[in-house]
Amino acid sequence: MAGSYNHIVLVGRLTKNPEIRYIQSGNAVTSFSIAVNRRSKQGDEAMFVDCVAWNGQSRKLADICNDYLKKGMTVLVDGRLAIREYTNKDGEKRKATEVVVNDMQMLDSKNAGGTNGGGSYGGGDRDYASSKAGSGTTDDAEAAVEDEIPF
Repeated sequence: MAGSYNHIVLVGRLTKNPEIRYIQSGNAVTSFSIAVNRRSKQGDEAMFVDCVAWNGQSRKLADICNDYLKKGMTVLVDGRLAIREYTNKDGEKRKATEVVVNDMQMLDSKNAGGTNGGGSYGGGDRDYASSKAGSGTTDDAEAAVEDEIPF
């Protein structure tokens, strides 16, 4: 096998309104969770997936997600899977699995739920390694996320 590949595309509904926060460098990150259905012989099963969207050098995906996404909306997220480790308040080591969003598309129609759905927005960095080398903000952002509790 030649190398590895980390790419994920999911379609689901937001379980709550997104939450935006700012790290020490001033960069914005928006967190949200989507419910993705999986059909099986026993019936539908819901899987809940945490997602994070960052403001990049020229893209404002965190701001867009915070401004336009609302609980119950159907959204397509395209990104990469990330596992971060952190220590909780009790001093226990924990891991969090989340999707780092590169692109997002609202799939609800204009009339559904009063949203302006149907939009597509690019965010995140397509080439993570090269963006990391060219910008100090990505290092700061990743370091800040590793130090923070995910809830």
